[in-house]
Amino acid sequence: MTGQSTQRDDAYPAETVENQGTSMFAGLPPLLLGTYAPKIDAKGRMALPAKMRAQLGDGLVLARGQEHCVYLLPQIEFRRIAMQIQRTSMGNKAAREYLRVFLSGAVDQDPDKQGRVLVPQMLRDYANLGDDIVVIGVGTRAEIWNRQAWEDYLAEKEDGYADIADDVLPAMEF
Repeated sequence: MTGQSTQRDDAYPAETVENQGTSMFAGLPPLLLGTYAPKIDAKGRMALPAKMRAQLGDGLVLARGQEHCVYLLPQIEFRRIAMQIQRTSMGNKAAREYLRVFLSGAVDQDPDKQGRVLVPQMLRDYANLGDDIVVIGVGTRAEIWNRQAWEDYLAEKEDGYADIADDVLPAMEF
C-alpha cells in the first residue's frame, strides 16, 4: 500500500501510509482534547500546547468564536466550515451576517520554530485575552478563553451538563 491513499471523508483526505506511518487515524480529522494554561507574551504570541501541535499542523486559522472566545482551527477544518456556511443561500440574511463576522475576524497563522502563534490584537480584544488564558480542546478545533470567563462559563454550564446529554448526543451507550 505504500504511496496509495484512500478517501475516508472529502473534508479530510487520507494521507499516504508513508506520511502517516502505520497510524490507524490517517485521514481522520484532529481530535483536540484537554485544558491547557499557556501565557500570551508582551508581543501577543502564545505557545501552542505541545499535545495539540502535531494535530493542528503548520497552517492554522484564528477566528472569532462563540461566547467571546477565539477559535483555533487547522486550515482544512476552517475551510470546511467556511464552505458549509457559504453553501447556505445568499438570500439567508443570518448566514450572510454570520459569514461576514466570522471571516472578517479570521487570520492565517503559521507557528514559529518554538510552536508559538501570534494572537492578533483585534482577537485579544474580542475575547478579552490578557496573559491569563486557557486553551481547551473541542474536538476538531481548540478555543482560547480568558481564564476567568472560562471558569465562569464552566461553573454556569456544569450543573446542566448531564441534563443536556440526551438532547445533544444521539442514542449511545457508554
